[in-house]
Amino acid sequence: MKEFDRLMEIIEKLRDPQKGCPWDVKQTHESLIPNFIEELYESIEAIEKKDFEHLSEELGDLMLHIIMQVQMAKEEKKFVMDDVLKKINDKLIRRHPHVFGDGEAKDANGVKMNWERIKFEEKKQSRTSAIDGIPRAMPALIIAQRMQEKAASVGFDWPDVQPAIEKLKEETKEFDEAFEENNILQMQDELGDMLFSIVNIARKLGFDTESALKKTINKFEIRFKKVEEHYRKNNHNMLDASLEQLDEIWEIAKKDEH
Repeated sequence: MKEFDRLMEIIEKLRDPQKGCPWDVKQTHESLIPNFIEELYESIEAIEKKDFEHLSEELGDLMLHIIMQVQMAKEEKKFVMDDVLKKINDKLIRRHPHVFGDGEAKDANGVKMNWERIKFEEKKQSRTSAIDGIPRAMPALIIAQRMQEKAASVGFDWPDVQPAIEKLKEETKEFDEAFEENNILQMQDELGDMLFSIVNIARKLGFDTESALKKTINKFEIRFKKVEEHYRKNNHNMLDASLEQLDEIWEIAKKDEH
């Protein structure tokens, strides 16, 4: 806690109108949003890479933004750090009755379902639907997964993954029909339904769709750069190669991973 208190003191000093840093003094809750988001994504990237040295640094940057937001709220007499900590402490106790009370939860999925139910009860005065409260600024895959999780918490869910797989087949067939008819708007709708169904399958299997897609993006990046490197090393232009030739190098790059 010594270093935490020190960080709060440093940020308070940086925000001092007379002796602080002009840049820090100038900032508002809103002006820091882009930096806040960037630091969050840098932390996520460090987690995905299992770079814990980098993660410890990025979490510090994230903490800086949290304390900066609290400091600005304190200056505006809105709330202080104790208010923030008390709210999260109380929330954790309320939403873990299987640990701090007489509730029950058989597994991690049961815990998550309980959390969503308790959260819905707490928010029902301000929210009219079980799927309200999802920030729409998040990536669409994350929104889809969270929406499905919230719907599942009130019983709107298949008992296992098989119906979800069948639903994807159904949506794929509908997309094929729209494609045959060259119905652009219908194709777009059906493609969205397919993506939503894929998210549902991933959720039922316990996968995070956003992370799964990122892994594939990373694989594509590595393989594509190897194809580029091949042509660069041989002083050939990729634009002069046929798709078959490019695919041949792609397959070699793919095999190199194993």
